[in-house]
Amino acid sequence: MRYHRKGRRFRHRSNGRNHQPRSDGEHMRIRPQSFSNDRPRNNFKPQQSPEKLAEKYSMLAKEALSSGDKILSENYLQHADHFTRIIEERTFNQNQIKNGKDPASDLKDKSSTEKGLEDKKIEKKEEATS
Repeated sequence: MRYHRKGRRFRHRSNGRNHQPRSDGEHMRIRPQSFSNDRPRNNFKPQQSPEKLAEKYSMLAKEALSSGDKILSENYLQHADHFTRIIEERTFNQNQIKNGKDPASDLKDKSSTEKGLEDKKIEKKEEATS
């Protein structure tokens, strides 16, 4: 003896949203890219200055270290280091602009010099191991 099941009926939603199947792309609703205050949705740019963020992450690192979490403390210190590098680069560029130089050309020279120093360190390590 087989039981015949009745088809399910869904209740009407009273919250104002109609049920729309998402089987094909035509019926999918496209959401607006901004909220009501006209700010973009996926704006991951930090709202604080790099100075405040560097200070914030160093404080968090100290708190994590005092609570005994060395890994979390190191993570926060890396974040703080990132923002201090941003601050240093910005001040370097501002000083170059004040002196009337092109900051982009000096950064290229600086990076090639740093790369040369790294290559020399690698060569010294290879010589020491052989």
